[in-house]
Amino acid sequence: MKPVIAIVGRPNVGKSTLFNRITRSRDAIVADFPGLTRDRHYGDGRLDEREFIVVDTGGFEPTSDTGLVHEMARQTRQAVAEADAVIFVVDVRGGLSAQDHDIAGYLRQVGKPVVLAANKAEGMSDSPLLGEFFELGLGAPHPISAAHGQGVRSLLEEALAPVPAPPAEPEPADGDDATRPIRLAVAGRPNVGKSTLINAWLGEERVIAFDQPGTTRDAIRIPFERQGRRYELIDTAGLRRKGRVFEAVEKFSVVKTLQAIAEAHVVLLLVDATQGVTDQDAHIAGYVLDNGRALVIAINKWDAVDAYQREMVERSIEQRLAFVKFAPRHPISAQRRQGLGPVWASLGEAYASATRKLPTPALTRLVHEAVERQAPKRVGAFRPKLRYAHQGGMNPPVVVIHGNSLEHVTDSYKRYLEARIREAFKLVGTPLRLEMRSSRNPFVQKDS
Repeated sequence: MKPVIAIVGRPNVGKSTLFNRITRSRDAIVADFPGLTRDRHYGDGRLDEREFIVVDTGGFEPTSDTGLVHEMARQTRQAVAEADAVIFVVDVRGGLSAQDHDIAGYLRQVGKPVVLAANKAEGMSDSPLLGEFFELGLGAPHPISAAHGQGVRSLLEEALAPVPAPPAEPEPADGDDATRPIRLAVAGRPNVGKSTLINAWLGEERVIAFDQPGTTRDAIRIPFERQGRRYELIDTAGLRRKGRVFEAVEKFSVVKTLQAIAEAHVVLLLVDATQGVTDQDAHIAGYVLDNGRALVIAINKWDAVDAYQREMVERSIEQRLAFVKFAPRHPISAQRRQGLGPVWASLGEAYASATRKLPTPALTRLVHEAVERQAPKRVGAFRPKLRYAHQGGMNPPVVVIHGNSLEHVTDSYKRYLEARIREAFKLVGTPLRLEMRSSRNPFVQKDS
């Protein structure tokens, strides 16, 4: 197994900047804003031939016992418990603080190998300001600049030194789809229960679930295995209406959420049964459809509404989400862990449908049978003629139909063809795109 390195420290010392530097990514949101990171955030790092896992954590306050800060501290303690080594980040320019002493005291009790990283030390490798950090009792501070990459390599060498190197594992073959994790993004409005659902699936408090809209700010990726199938769960930040996104941090969160949806194989749209389907839910579903992602809809907090409210929710789904009729719907209660089994079944069907291979002979035969049953509408002197069809892509499935005068095929006839293809190949939970390609008429006079 890969060794795990946890990055801890008080708020706004540069932990997420160091995480991005080590993972060579921009996976963690970075801004001059204390308390930005709240959940554990995992990434892959590499030092020469040695691979490892790095964990970014929120600002650590070990003595807090209430509220959101307490939940953040609990996440950090869990990250430290999982880690083989810890990088404790302090701020040289901000100086030593009482909170640094509290964190150092906790790390000494845990007994894990700790490397003290003195961040924001550009041009200060010999500065006397480094001397005060010896008080923490964690050895000599290692001056680095996470923003510029100075001293990061030697920091990682020191952190990995006490961790034995694992034996090399064989790489999976590129063509073996079964070994690739299914990326599953959980999306929805703020405070709809996304983090609660993720924790219910995992059976642990992996992400902070707090009764406050906007608790999750980043797209948190979590490896997960169920019934022998590997997944990558993505807990996204809640998407508000554009006019209500005030903080710059929230704008970053929206971008990360939209990126997560675009990169996912399947999206689970969580709807709040106590509030019904809103315009924002429809906007999220529209974005999922535009990106061609497979979609499953879960109606959370079903246990908190009566029969009349349930009927109104179902009506609002029929009206406002009519454009994603292909998406299965399931009432659930994430808090009570009710109805989660059928959701997994639909997620598996949606992924299988999105990646299904559609043989050319079967598609062509199906198109011919559809035309025999109902021919396309004649336009002027011409009637569109559909000759053959083949698959042009997966996730979402794309069916390319060739023929003559296909630019005159009406939208209603395309919907008819789509329904026939869905029924024949049992496509559930995935968009289906049709492309009409007309052959060039050789008898049309070319302009000289």
